[in-house]
Parts: sequence; C-alpha cells; structure tokens
Amino acid sequence: MSALHGVGVLVTRPEQQATPLCRLLEAEGALTLRLPAIEIRATADRRNTGLGDLERFDLIVFVSANAVRYGAPLLDQRRDLSLAAVGPATARALNQAGYRVAIVPSAGYDTESLLADPRLTHLTGKRVLLVKGRAGREMLGAELARRGAAVETADVYERSPAVPKPADLHHAEEALRSGRIQVVTATSLDIGEGLFALAPPPMRDLLCDSYWLIASERIVSGLARWDLRRTPILAASAEDHDLVAALLRWRATESSA
Repeated sequence: MSALHGVGVLVTRPEQQATPLCRLLEAEGALTLRLPAIEIRATADRRNTGLGDLERFDLIVFVSANAVRYGAPLLDQRRDLSLAAVGPATARALNQAGYRVAIVPSAGYDTESLLADPRLTHLTGKRVLLVKGRAGREMLGAELARRGAAVETADVYERSPAVPKPADLHHAEEALRSGRIQVVTATSLDIGEGLFALAPPPMRDLLCDSYWLIASERIVSGLARWDLRRTPILAASAEDHDLVAALLRWRATESSA
C-alpha cells in the first residue's frame, strides 16, 4: 500500500504552482484537491524601464521564484550581472532561465538565511536592486539599507485574493466535512490567511480542526490567531519535496501510534 494512501490534502497554492506538488503527493498515494487561496499576476509596469542601466547595481536580489518568473525580462539576457536569490527554489528558477547566481544561502530559504551571508554584512556605497512582489515583506530592503546599501525595488508581481467558483468552495467544504481531506497546506502566510478569508464560517471551523502542513515557524505564528486545534506538520521549507517528506514523517508517526 502506498505511504499516503487514505490521506487527503487540500493544496492551496496558486493554480500555476500547484501541479508539481499534487503530482508528488499523488505518487505517494495521497488524494489531492486544489483550492487556490491567492492569485499571482504580473504588475502592469513589470519591465520597470525607469531603472536605467542595470550595470549600476552591484547586486540584484530576486526574493522568490515568482520574482524570477515575472522579473527575469528585466535582465534582458545580460549574463554579466551579479545576482542573489533568497533560497534554492529561487536560485533554481534563475538557473533554468539561464542565469548564474552569485549569492544563495548555504542553508535555509528565507530572508533571514540570505542576510546571514557574510558577503552582505558591509554594504556601504553599494547599490542593490530588489526584484519582488508588491506589498511583500519589508525586512530585506530595510536591513540591507541599514547595512549601508542604496536600495531600489522593482515590483514585478502582485498577490490578490482568489475568487473560487461557489461549486469548488462547496466541494472543498464537503471534502473536509466528510473526512476525505484531513490536511491543508500553507506555504506562505498570505496563503493561509487567504484561505480563511475566502472560507465561509462553517468551513473555517473545519479548517481549524484539520492538520496543517506548514512551511515555516513564521507561518505557524502568523496563523496562531485562528486557534488551530491540531499540532501543525512543519516542513523544512516550502519546496515540494520538503512538504511531501514532512507529510510522510507525520503519516509514519500516526501509523505507529
């Protein structure tokens, strides 16, 4: 019998990012149901022509794989620029687009991990461009500026609340109520909060009684106000393989209890 046979997972990533995770889960025997909690779209000004010659930047930092997806055209096929990535998924996206990454965290996948790189300790006189989503975390830019960098930003994508079809929302609620779905994913705080925002009150109660597969302690803390009743399943990162690995460990523990 497959390791995740009998486990149902509500996958809440944006539609274009859900397929690889669903395939990995299904390969282990899980049932998956997609209900995107947020949508990702390009900003109207994503080419940011006002940035001028990118050679003037000592470092260009991509904060996510979405930043690469929507912001790679900024680089205009220039291979001589110094690039940094917040984590391995972002670095991989840049590599797949044909770019070499100079700085990527040796461990971890978040802002704090990147900031721990000693090459970013002293930045006085350096110009840094952050390629990011609109209204994202401000910590990276603020800390780079505190370390002396002149920081500019290019907001190349934006998040918006998903608007699921009523039938899809009803189907997800019934799957939770019947027990066919026991696990809910949250690979970002925006996604977790977005799911609660779109769910009607009876569904929110079902969500609070589900197991949550969560990608970081920061997301766990951010969702604390919803009073989740079960101990979250904490993955090492938001990478698909880490999410599946965490669920496999949880299932093995549950089965042996």
